[in-house]
Amino acid sequence: MGDGTAVLIRPRAALVLGRVSNLPTVVSDALAGLTLAGVGMSGGSLLLPLLPVSLALALFYVGGMYLNDAFDAAIDARERPDRPIPRGDASRIAVYVVGFVLVALGLGLAAQTGLAGAVNGAALALAILLYDALHKRTALAPAIMGACRFLAYTTAAGMAGAPFGLALLLGAGGLFGHVVGLTYAAKQEAYDRLERAWPLAVLALPLLGTLAATLWMRGGDLGGLVLWLVLLGTTVVALLRLFRRAPGDVPKAVGLLIAAIALYDAVLIAAAGGAGWAVALAALCFPTTLALQRVVPGT
Repeated sequence: MGDGTAVLIRPRAALVLGRVSNLPTVVSDALAGLTLAGVGMSGGSLLLPLLPVSLALALFYVGGMYLNDAFDAAIDARERPDRPIPRGDASRIAVYVVGFVLVALGLGLAAQTGLAGAVNGAALALAILLYDALHKRTALAPAIMGACRFLAYTTAAGMAGAPFGLALLLGAGGLFGHVVGLTYAAKQEAYDRLERAWPLAVLALPLLGTLAATLWMRGGDLGGLVLWLVLLGTTVVALLRLFRRAPGDVPKAVGLLIAAIALYDAVLIAAAGGAGWAVALAALCFPTTLALQRVVPGT
């Protein structure tokens, strides 16, 4: 029924397809990428590039999520028949069109800022398309998704015309590790169980990296340490759910790990000595994401 023309995309389905509840983590990524690249650290304005960067990353994210469902429609019909396309709440063709248009708009917005924005935006668009087209057919899918979030940081810096220093690359690398872990868990969601737990060890890397950054760059700043402890606690709760493997635990854990991206961003912003409002805004993206996930599923 999902390929019919009676329904293009119902309003509720439009939100579900885009996983819009996770968009606050896109804002926190923009804040972290800009801060780690040094934007706003020497008297300049962080707010000025934040809006276009957040908008571009949001277009990439929602477009990528749409394409994810469009590419997976046949598989979802068997494994997740409650998704919008199998349910008949969205036409697969319409979802393809909207997805490609949104990714193209994100790329156009990134490209109009200059060469660095165009190159990194193009790399992000390519990573999104590779993941959506191949993730059901390759064991490298978690790494490709991790690359998408890595490139979110570099695209933010590129759009602002900021240099790619060590802090930016290390921060993006830590986010890569976090997303690899949560994507591995998300791939088990259709079966609501976790076949192997050992790949989740990669989640330790961003925790160790952010702790080292907090202690080294800020000398143990209290606010940063508190945020790190919240990130640690959130990761532990998610892992306990995954190891328990009770019905419903896998999707709940995945949603929690997605929301924790905002905490990771906030810890890095604090460690880099970013503006207090930027730390607070990134941190608030965590509970905001969790609240929105109660309305629109994050996975």
